[in-house]
Amino acid sequence: MAGNVSKAGATVTSRSLALIGAFDARHRRLSLSQLAERAELPVPTAHRLVGELVAWGALSRTSSGEYVVGRRLWDVGLLAPVNTGLRQLASPYLHDLYGATLATVHLAVREGDQVLYLDRLSGHASVPVVSTIGSRLPMHATGVGKVLLAHAPPAVQADVLAHLTRVTPYTIAQPGILRRQLARVLRDDYATTVEEMSLGACSVAVPIRRRAEVVASLGIVVPSLKKDRAKLVAAMQVAARGIGRALVDPSTSVDRFH
Repeated sequence: MAGNVSKAGATVTSRSLALIGAFDARHRRLSLSQLAERAELPVPTAHRLVGELVAWGALSRTSSGEYVVGRRLWDVGLLAPVNTGLRQLASPYLHDLYGATLATVHLAVREGDQVLYLDRLSGHASVPVVSTIGSRLPMHATGVGKVLLAHAPPAVQADVLAHLTRVTPYTIAQPGILRRQLARVLRDDYATTVEEMSLGACSVAVPIRRRAEVVASLGIVVPSLKKDRAKLVAAMQVAARGIGRALVDPSTSVDRFH
């Protein structure tokens, strides 16, 4: 359960964070009673804290009486170094890729055992895409995720391989098959998916390196990879190298991504 930190003697801060943590990709709109239940708080306590969070802008109340994440949290989140550094530096390259392909373009990093989407430029509406900026998805079911998983520490790989879930009928949920795919990612320097996260959507992704370290992944979602895979991979690898060079200041050799 999201926000499961409210115990006897919990601080006001931990209770407030539990309320904010009650939201996730499947719970974007919550009533007061749902917030209280997911945060494991008495309704009167939740009501008081939610009122303060709304007043500050962390939460907003809809016309139907439900609560959603407030704009101020988004504004604060944009100040995180991973966004202000990598996202800004990568933006021109993402726009170039989108302009050349008109496909959905993703910029993502690994966060624990999931892939976190830092940026997304939307392509044709006919291709189903479930990602949103700030969303987290399983690494084993996404192109950008497979790239990041292939370069993740062994402990992370072991944990993911031990908890594979099937998102669509085509999701790779067999550890042996996924291990072989990850080995190919390291060999070929790109990853693909075929309807593994969304039916009707395929993806191809490449690593972004800061010097020799893989720090992010760049991906494109398209209806099919049968004809243009090589062209897409080549274009993305050029963009990824450009982003990698931008992550290090060429005049001082000081990293600009923290």
